[in-house]
Amino acid sequence: MSNMKDALGRTIDYMRISITDRCNLRCKYCMPYGVECVPRWDILSLEEIQAVGICAAGLGIRHIKVTGGEPLVRRDCCQLVKQLKSIPGIEKVTITTNGVLLERYLDDLAEAGIDGINISLDTLDRDLYQRITGTDALGTVMEAVRRACAMPVSVKINAVSIDFSQMDKEQREAGQGGWRQMVELAREYPVDVRFIEMMPIGYGKNFKTINHQELLEEMMRAYPDMEEDDRVHGFGPAVYYRIPGFKGSIGLISAIHGKFCSDCNRVRLTSQGYLKPCLCYEDGVDLRRILRKGQERPEEEGHYRWPYAGCPSDEGLQRELRKAMEQAVLCKPAAHCFERPGQITEAHNMIAIGG
Repeated sequence: MSNMKDALGRTIDYMRISITDRCNLRCKYCMPYGVECVPRWDILSLEEIQAVGICAAGLGIRHIKVTGGEPLVRRDCCQLVKQLKSIPGIEKVTITTNGVLLERYLDDLAEAGIDGINISLDTLDRDLYQRITGTDALGTVMEAVRRACAMPVSVKINAVSIDFSQMDKEQREAGQGGWRQMVELAREYPVDVRFIEMMPIGYGKNFKTINHQELLEEMMRAYPDMEEDDRVHGFGPAVYYRIPGFKGSIGLISAIHGKFCSDCNRVRLTSQGYLKPCLCYEDGVDLRRILRKGQERPEEEGHYRWPYAGCPSDEGLQRELRKAMEQAVLCKPAAHCFERPGQITEAHNMIAIGG
């Protein structure tokens, strides 16, 4: 079985695949009102994503995270999960969702073989949730959390660590100490609650992240028996802690104040087929150019019909994809530069890159 390494010797075995730049929420730090989506022709088809997955598995990718946008707004999402799960070499396929449509698709995801569900949820304050997302859907998301927890899959909640008090004076009180409400979810449900430092990409540059070193100190004061949890919870960079009496654990993903680039194991595929070895920089390779070699953009807008749909494992195609993907991995930077915003070269919003 192949084992892919970059120029620094890091094993690259995890790929995040964005399948759409559409979303049914309008979070202020990600996709506020007014952000335009790309034409549908620009989005990779299900079969094209499958072809990239086949190539990735052959190179050494073992774990895939399906993301968006909001992946569940794409009607063939569950079908894609099933196809990715069937690729030899792929061990785990998980999904990140905002949870609004999750309850509707839980059974289909389970049937497709999903291995884990990450639910993006920043607050349990209904008014603040609506102010952040533009939608009054907190109750819908919480019902999805409850149902997902009853399934035999790993469930995680991702909360972006933003000082929401900066939004306006009205939110100052709701934004203070909101982390404790989120932590308490792990007491009530068997979920890992993870806090993610806001990275200065796209609209995220307009929001101040909470320093996780300070947040951890606050947590330790509130839960003095909290201790490190060295059990394996996934394939990413989160550092976990456990609190006696809690059903789940607490995780911190600290890209700014706990830089983990030396152990980075991932690459990202955007919904438009651009393979990025690092979120911070614009560098990467355009796999869509290979997938659609010789194809011209149609005059009318619509979904793309891929000529290779019936044979995504075509040897010639796979050879070209492999060469391009290996090139991208070999050029993976040693580290991001989020602590030096002036050196960041990635200019796209997160919705275009993939969460």
